Amino acid sequence: MAAPPLLLLAALLLLLPAAARSAPARVFSVADYGAAGDGSRYDTAAIQAAVDACAAAGGGRVLLPAPGDYLTATVRLRSRVVLEVAPGARLLGGTRQRDYPPEFRRWYVVLAENTTGAGVTGGGEINGQGGAFVVTPSAQKNVMVSWNATGDCLGDECRPRLVGFIDSKDVAVHDITLNQPALWCLHLVRCDNSVIRNVSIYGDFDTPNNDGIDIEDSNNTVITDCHIDTGDDAICPKSSTGPVYNLTATNCWIRTKSCAIKFGSASFFNFEKLLFDNITIVDSHRGLGMQIRDGGNVSDVTFSNIKMRTRYYHPSWWGRAEPIYITTCPRHPDSKEGTISDVRFINISSVSENGVFLAGSKHGLLRNLKFKNVELTYKRWTNYTGGLYDYRPGCRKMVKHKTGGMMLEHISGLEVDNVSMRWWRGSLEGWDVNPLLFRPSTIDGLSFHDWQSLDVQ
Repeated sequence: MAAPPLLLLAALLLLLPAAARSAPARVFSVADYGAAGDGSRYDTAAIQAAVDACAAAGGGRVLLPAPGDYLTATVRLRSRVVLEVAPGARLLGGTRQRDYPPEFRRWYVVLAENTTGAGVTGGGEINGQGGAFVVTPSAQKNVMVSWNATGDCLGDECRPRLVGFIDSKDVAVHDITLNQPALWCLHLVRCDNSVIRNVSIYGDFDTPNNDGIDIEDSNNTVITDCHIDTGDDAICPKSSTGPVYNLTATNCWIRTKSCAIKFGSASFFNFEKLLFDNITIVDSHRGLGMQIRDGGNVSDVTFSNIKMRTRYYHPSWWGRAEPIYITTCPRHPDSKEGTISDVRFINISSVSENGVFLAGSKHGLLRNLKFKNVELTYKRWTNYTGGLYDYRPGCRKMVKHKTGGMMLEHISGLEVDNVSMRWWRGSLEGWDVNPLLFRPSTIDGLSFHDWQSLDVQ
């Protein structure tokens, strides 16, 4: 069983370098470099000059003093430079394509690339002005701007992200509000040894692709005491160019129109040794999810001490109100199939409009899953249509299916210990009130101990 979360977190923090635990002493105010802070004139040159002067002096803090709204194009952090946005101050991301570098991979309001000891803090706010990118507002899902005219970015996700750290180490992001990203909010790419603490993230609930925290190809990451309220995935490990390992997320509150904690769907490399503990998830389209589509494998993952409530939203969003959604299948017919193994769900409680969905594939089995001290309550309270299983992206897409407490496919080794299913029958019209739905030919190694299914109405 996982170590007690407070002791584990304390141990991890002690292993961090001093740069992540103590603040550099020298302060460089952007006001001294000519920043207006009026929200209409661009302060990019003044902010960048303060950053460069701070780096040349060996590091420190670049202060955006309050009150002030500091409009900017991309700001590039340097090693040992921490951007400090004071309480009552805001850094506003520009909304013009020329405010960002030519390469899509560098479209961030704040960007740290190849740095050591860079960070963001201060108690203030970084705001991406995401509302300016809405072409057609919709309560189902907004239609967004797509800056794909140059050809460097194609599709409907060509919008700037908010804060990014690329190929960096000893990253520290804490005591800051990240608000209204146009695309992803906080993005770690090939980073090592990062701490994200006491960060509040607010994305428009109707905007697609405004993920909260994306941990891509990054290792030795701690996320703690964060509040994430956004339209798309909240905490999202991805493996595009390398593995993801040693990720710990604790003491967080999440609401999302997509998946609260989601592995993938970019999953070309392995995910290993991940812990999610003491998480509260409210009114989300999915709770705990894995979309393994590209051949990477998942192993040694613990979800513990989690309370959640999942519900239906419009089916244009991935998800069908599943509290737990663990899947592996090939994205394309010629894609490799990854496996998921040694995943533990301990001390979990949920109230959900759909059942647990555990679906491996013929050559990508789910192996050695364990459910211990889990309470699943099933209840309907929205008017969206049920009776569908969502395999997106790729695979079988949307499939009509009876709805039960747990749907099982292609599993070798499932242990259920002290698990209860509670059914509010009066609100379950259209359900097949069946605890388990599976084809025996795809399942082996089932173990049930102290398991029950109860009517509560």
